[in-house]
Amino acid sequence: MLVDLVTDDGVTGHAYTFCYRPSGARAIAAHLAEAFDLLASRPVTPYDAARSLSRQFALIGVTGTVRMALSLFDMALWDALARSREMPLAALLGSQPRALQAYDSRGLGLMEPDRLSKEADALLASGLKAVKLRLGYPSAKEDISALKAVRRVVGDSVAVMADYNQALTAAEAIARGRQLENEGIYWFEEPIPHEDYDALSTMARELRVPVQIGENFNGPEGMLAALSAQACDYVMPDVARIGGVSGWMQAAALAAAKGVEMSSHLMPEVSAQLLSATPTAHWLEYVDWADALLQEPLRIVDGRALTSQYPGSGIVWDEDKIRRLEAI
Repeated sequence: MLVDLVTDDGVTGHAYTFCYRPSGARAIAAHLAEAFDLLASRPVTPYDAARSLSRQFALIGVTGTVRMALSLFDMALWDALARSREMPLAALLGSQPRALQAYDSRGLGLMEPDRLSKEADALLASGLKAVKLRLGYPSAKEDISALKAVRRVVGDSVAVMADYNQALTAAEAIARGRQLENEGIYWFEEPIPHEDYDALSTMARELRVPVQIGENFNGPEGMLAALSAQACDYVMPDVARIGGVSGWMQAAALAAAKGVEMSSHLMPEVSAQLLSATPTAHWLEYVDWADALLQEPLRIVDGRALTSQYPGSGIVWDEDKIRRLEAI
């Protein structure tokens, strides 16, 4: 979903997110339209808008598609504010756009080892020093085989993050985690259902490999609950679920207070701006999926992602590209 938020002084803020299901897109669009109507013709700032809208939607719950809609609204509002000040978003947040360490998350799904090897070799062309591998095959043996197929291609100098997308039971996750930690994975991501903080806390204590969660945190409150339960070693919120830019900065303060490294999930253009202003910034998740829509895609140079120096969040639509896609 692409969002344009037009202010009365002629500045337009942009944002986008992945809605996962067509029904999710329709729900988010409806919530967004209502949020706009609630604030139209009023002077607003991002934090004031977030507080007001959270109250307005409280009775149906600020979660799921409501949280994503309000996050998108917040992202577009911050983009408009940064553009009106002619500043990159990172600078508006008190930092400077930076070159960030990033991992390549554009492939390496569940497939046979030969295909994994070929895809891993293609990803090396980006120059990034880390890749994400999706695991969760029917057996631990198959997981190890997939990991070895990738490792043979990328070598020991490239980090490999293992992502299970909540595929395992708690007992199986501990068993596989103990095998994988001997294979040199960088982190063990979302091995079980994301909200089971008790089981994740046990995993974080018992495994040597760091446990990574966060893309499903519902606002900063969700991240606070995970950190309080010691359910992970690292966190990686999604800007469209953590509460937009406003929610991200609150989450970044929590991570800083706990001394926990914080990475991003998807939407690398705006996430790069936010990580630039995050005290415990760790890894940017790099995908190029929005390049088909943007005038200035995020650039990778010398193995690092270059945060945009232009005013705003780094999102500027290429209307010609969008029209061609709409015609398909």
